[in-house]
Amino acid sequence: MASTIDRLLLSAEPSIRYKARLHSLGESPGSPEIRQLQEEIRASPRVAGLLSERGPDGRIPSHPYARFWGAHWVLATLADLGYPAGDKTLRPLSDQVLEWIASTEYETRLIRRLKTGPVRIHGSVDGNALFAMLTLGLRDPRLDILVGHLLDYQWPDGGWNCDLDATGATSSFDETWIPFRALALHARLTGNSASRKAAIRAAEVFLSRRMCWRRSDSRVIRERYLELQYPSYWHYGLLPGLKTMAEAGFIGDARCKDALDLLESKRLSDGGFPAEKAYYHAMAKSTRSGRSLVSWGGVSGRHLNEWVTVDALAVLKAAGRTSG
Repeated sequence: MASTIDRLLLSAEPSIRYKARLHSLGESPGSPEIRQLQEEIRASPRVAGLLSERGPDGRIPSHPYARFWGAHWVLATLADLGYPAGDKTLRPLSDQVLEWIASTEYETRLIRRLKTGPVRIHGSVDGNALFAMLTLGLRDPRLDILVGHLLDYQWPDGGWNCDLDATGATSSFDETWIPFRALALHARLTGNSASRKAAIRAAEVFLSRRMCWRRSDSRVIRERYLELQYPSYWHYGLLPGLKTMAEAGFIGDARCKDALDLLESKRLSDGGFPAEKAYYHAMAKSTRSGRSLVSWGGVSGRHLNEWVTVDALAVLKAAGRTSG
């Protein structure tokens, strides 16, 4: 593992070096070295690319949810990269997202109240926005709207769902892992007991299914859940699921074992991990859904992907699996 970490520490990407030092080597988030890396992240070509479509007013002249170049996705990506908190130049983007979430369009199109059963919402939208703004230090009273949506519309089984055809008994993995991540962070930062209780309930959606397998017959719920990728955006998968468990303090639960075993089995001979799937299309300006302004290393089953590898090693470190 040391050689893999050494390779990551020599990466041209400051975000990779930041994650490796913070999560795998356990350096203090407040150390001068880590803070310097965050300043490198701020000035990096990758961040410049992600922010390249901002207008003179600091906003991105597209719908906030435009996949994956709108303000919603840019903020979520910056938060996961380790971009430094408290940058006021990001305020126009957070305003853009929060104005949309407080709008009539959002209320009528993304929150669906049926005659029977629980309310359907895109929990990943509220969750990604909440996680990003908390991580980036973009505190705003309107964040209470996001927390309220997640607490008020949590399903009886502990998750969330946007599917109008769902029975109301089983929530969606895709719509639950990000709210789980966001509420766990909100609870840690604010001490909010309601958020903590909701996060614990959400954890059970995954833990009761050993992260990827049905309770009824132990079959894989969806084959794509087993594939490694970065970024995940709103898509659930083995790695983002385990990463969220580690962040929220549940990675030591015995029900994570099978998923951790599977993750370790995907390790390459050089100690790294591959990207087995991609949800983005790296391209210049376009209106194509799924467009990314930067590349994340492509897909290959034989070659190490730095973004997947640094997150996978962080998960294994948190789980106490650092040998081999």
